[in-house]
Amino acid sequence: MTSSVTASTPAAISISGGGLSFGERTLWSDLNLDIQQGEYFAVLGPNGSGKSTFLKVILGQLGLSTGTIQVLGGPARAGNPGVGYIPQQRALGTNTPLRARDLVGLGLDGHRWGIRWNRRHHRAKVDELLEAVGASDYAKVPVGLLSGGEQQRLRIAQSLANDPRILLADEALLSLDLHHQYGVSELIHRYHQDHEATVIFVTHEINPIIDHVDRVLYLANGRFTVGTVDEVMRSEVLSELYQTPVSVIKTNGRYVVVGGDENAPAPLDGGDLTHSHCHEENI
Repeated sequence: MTSSVTASTPAAISISGGGLSFGERTLWSDLNLDIQQGEYFAVLGPNGSGKSTFLKVILGQLGLSTGTIQVLGGPARAGNPGVGYIPQQRALGTNTPLRARDLVGLGLDGHRWGIRWNRRHHRAKVDELLEAVGASDYAKVPVGLLSGGEQQRLRIAQSLANDPRILLADEALLSLDLHHQYGVSELIHRYHQDHEATVIFVTHEINPIIDHVDRVLYLANGRFTVGTVDEVMRSEVLSELYQTPVSVIKTNGRYVVVGGDENAPAPLDGGDLTHSHCHEENI
């Protein structure tokens, strides 16, 4: 793993006393966290723990219940051009009236009304983005005819349209086969390295990105822990977090997490679990 983080680098995201609640339910509280510029940061946790909600707070789509957040030195706000966002992978319908390059182009001016004046510049930038993610060969293909992995490459290209300093990935590997998981992971890692960007990667499966991650935020049951992968992915740490026995097995540099009660015999590679069983995250 390599990182461009240095002690003198200003924090890309700073949360002080952060708490988030919905009615009587608290997702987390008293979160004090600095994510440095250039850091590769993973967010793990079971369904409903607030991983995707954490990204919504950074995006300015949802406010904290308590505490403050700073993003690139200012308050979190919707539409911040310094923040790119890769949404969860969902298949597009076969009748979607967009070509691959049209979908990528929405990242450049999809938020604007009116006629596109500088078409030459727009075409050139779209071509550049398509090439960057290895999608040039199917630039004119209707998006609904592409595989899930190909569609996800387009979403990455779209998220990079403004050369963001922070790149948020919300379950970017969901529903992809192993080959496309590692391909998409490598694209994000390459942008992280080439642009010294901060990456915040929400995932249920840390193994495809484990070689890139600097630190982990693990959310569960209103609790959290932050540290390096080796500090967090330990039996005693996750058992305390879940308040139930959890076994973490490391083999060949990869993690398997197993619930500890009699109803939880099935292992899950580097993923997360509920109190009673292991399962794959799908939000």
